[in-house]
Amino acid sequence: MEKLELEAMPLDDLWSLHEQLTAVLSRRIIAEKRQLENRLVQLNRGKIAQASVAVDVKSTKTGRKSPRRHYPRVFPKYRNPAVPSETWSGRGKQPRWLVSALKAGGRIEDFKIPGAQQGKVRALR
Repeated sequence: MEKLELEAMPLDDLWSLHEQLTAVLSRRIIAEKRQLENRLVQLNRGKIAQASVAVDVKSTKTGRKSPRRHYPRVFPKYRNPAVPSETWSGRGKQPRWLVSALKAGGRIEDFKIPGAQQGKVRALR
């Protein structure tokens, strides 16, 4: 392959050389990508069979055959007055800010969000 004098070439010739190089590079990249994707498909065929066996073993251990269902989002019912972004839905363990406020003599009703739906959840769409 001959060495080109790129600095001495006219702009039009350089641009056509650039377009040719871009076309060749894109074809080669696409071909290599297809080859790698085909290899991945072949490698994943064995893993899919192994994964299905692993799922069957797991489902017999836990007694569940289907994945866990999605639960609706629960709205917050209590808010920290010092930091309004800290909320609690009333489920699970009480947050630290609420525990410390209750120990300081506050009542849980003092932290209720006005207009919060008590005992209701929003359905997922």
